[in-house]
Amino acid sequence: MKTKDEILAEISDVLAGEFEIPREKLTADARLYEDLDLDSIDAVDLVVRIQQRTGIKVVAEDFKSIRTLGDVAGVIEKLVSEQSK
Repeated sequence: MKTKDEILAEISDVLAGEFEIPREKLTADARLYEDLDLDSIDAVDLVVRIQQRTGIKVVAEDFKSIRTLGDVAGVIEKLVSEQSK
């Protein structure tokens, strides 16, 4: 199972590579909309990419309260943990 830091690194790879966000902006505290300039369509694309990389089914409800990159990593960590049980 991956740690939250490893998950954060993978999410950062996706954001840097596919969304062309500078790596120095990709910290756990980075706010998705305010700091990274993601919009709702970008957020959906990010969820799709996460599903493709992890094979985990993600539902919108899981991401309802997410505000930061660290929040995303925490939700993914929780879903991975639940799936491996």
